[in-house]
Amino acid sequence: MNRLSRKLMLKIATGVAVAATALVVFLPAANAAPGVVTGNVNVRSGPGTNYAVVDTLVRGTQVDVQRCQGSWCYVEKPGPDGWVSASYLSAQGRPVNPSQPGLSFGFTIGGPDGPQINIGVGNGNIGPRPPVIRPEPPRPSRAQACFFEYDRMGGDSFCLRPGESQRVRGGIGSIENRAGLTVELCTDRGRRDDCRTYTTGANSLGWFGNSVSTVRVAR
Repeated sequence: MNRLSRKLMLKIATGVAVAATALVVFLPAANAAPGVVTGNVNVRSGPGTNYAVVDTLVRGTQVDVQRCQGSWCYVEKPGPDGWVSASYLSAQGRPVNPSQPGLSFGFTIGGPDGPQINIGVGNGNIGPRPPVIRPEPPRPSRAQACFFEYDRMGGDSFCLRPGESQRVRGGIGSIENRAGLTVELCTDRGRRDDCRTYTTGANSLGWFGNSVSTVRVAR
């Protein structure tokens, strides 16, 4: 390759590097870079003085620089996050170039062997963020009907879920059936009219409840 071709290739490579770096400066970075506020400065809702002031930082405050746009950088800190002028920031103890603030927070161009690009704000590697794992919402408990020894839900009790049944002694005095399940109560007399079905609760089953021997909750 002759000298002219090398010079041309170097110019092309440098142009690509500068273009790629300029693009990254305006995009959110995977990791924040530490910065220090060099003077009292307003924090604004956008990258410019025409945006509203959301907070104020005092000299010496440490912030996490997330990204830069033009001469402004978006910072995270205790309190409202927002944009501050790069003129009021330092990176690793050095002033930030207001015209290209992204370079001060992790972007480098050039090297001993030719153009190089170090993409990323901070020292972390760019990559997919880990998925956010949210706890599973608690599942509601299954509906059930409860049966009591005495009237008005008094005395000993037991509860059945849909599809369950139970033999009882001494009868049933009352039913709590808040879910509106189909409940069947039967006696041992063997006649068809000796079974009753309830879809609500009952404060008192009267004389019938004294003779109940089988309880079943339908599916």
